[in-house]
Amino acid sequence: YADKRNLAVLGDQQWLRQIGVGAQQRQLLASSIPHTEEVLPATADAFWSSRRQWFFKPAAGFGSKAAYRGDKLTRRVFADIARGGYIAQALVKPSERRLRVDGVVQDFKLDLRNYVYRGAVQLVSARLYRGQTTNFRTPGGGFAAVLPVPCQSPSGSCR
Repeated sequence: YADKRNLAVLGDQQWLRQIGVGAQQRQLLASSIPHTEEVLPATADAFWSSRRQWFFKPAAGFGSKAAYRGDKLTRRVFADIARGGYIAQALVKPSERRLRVDGVVQDFKLDLRNYVYRGAVQLVSARLYRGQTTNFRTPGGGFAAVLPVPCQSPSGSCR
């Protein structure tokens, strides 16, 4: 599995500058990766106090296994997180889409996933879900294709 502690390193602007990463690439990383910090026993109290602004994930895991939104944490679960082996990411509100499922319009949250091999994006997919995380049991939820849509603006300035 990917080590999510690398996300904290990729957000360290001083280190990126020191190793020669250009300003444009640093800006791209800063705008693409939510602020990430490693959770350590020494920093646990500060994370507990500010938990509502964080999403906690295992450093070496995948999917949403053992991942917790800070405002949903109990002290017992946080005690496990505080022992280490977790990262805290700034909570980013997911985008939402309204879809028709079995003839009924429903609201879904979504996040985008880039599948990368040897530095090149191979596939982009969306995870559609309701509630806290994708459980793949929600009708209409799960993975969805992401398709490019050509710009239809006469000026060519699509955003």
